[in-house]
Amino acid sequence: MATKSGNATALTVLSPIKNGIVNGVSYADITRERCLRLPIHERSPLARVPNTYLARLFILDDVFYESLPGSDSVFNFSEITSIFSDSARRDALPRIDHLKSKYLVFSSNFYGDLDEYLVGMWEKWAYYDKGQQRDVRHIWEHCVAFEAVTDCNRFMDYIKRCQFDAALFFNGSTDDSLQEQLKALYLKQEFSKFVAVHQGKSAAEIQRAFKTFIEQVQPENLDQPSWLPGQSTP
Repeated sequence: MATKSGNATALTVLSPIKNGIVNGVSYADITRERCLRLPIHERSPLARVPNTYLARLFILDDVFYESLPGSDSVFNFSEITSIFSDSARRDALPRIDHLKSKYLVFSSNFYGDLDEYLVGMWEKWAYYDKGQQRDVRHIWEHCVAFEAVTDCNRFMDYIKRCQFDAALFFNGSTDDSLQEQLKALYLKQEFSKFVAVHQGKSAAEIQRAFKTFIEQVQPENLDQPSWLPGQSTP
């Protein structure tokens, strides 16, 4: 199990969606539409969940088997089976499995502890959809057994029951908190602007300007000024 990489944690959740329809629309398609309507960037509900590095939601409709088994150094499987009848060849091929339901998949990388993160999802996940404020329950509403989720503790238990181990987890960011990383991105952006504006000026001018620059960007203050969670452009 490798759900941790330093201070980063990987969370992969597969929640089965109920088989059924409402007003001619399947539960899976209702859930898919709700995921597609989620705001993005700074307005994303995940931008409100503390310490989210990155996350995504999608619907897993089925699993698919592609192509024939590969070749090895001894023989090519497809060449061997070609000498038999079609029925014998089909019987020799692996069986094709299909999912019994569609799944809501949630994948996230975040800084810190799983329990704290799930509390953040329950308490902070919020957005407006068709004029109504929605929380995390609106996305998971049509998943199997989710009707029993009535409080934070039950939500945490539910997500953990649907959790898969991230056996090959790779943390693509630094090992710092989200707040530190957002501040670093902000400083990089502002310093690039500073360098571009002060090209060709004297050392004395640059020194004076740099002192003012440090006062403005406040490198030691992680709260502000800084990038916002979910921010994609300066």
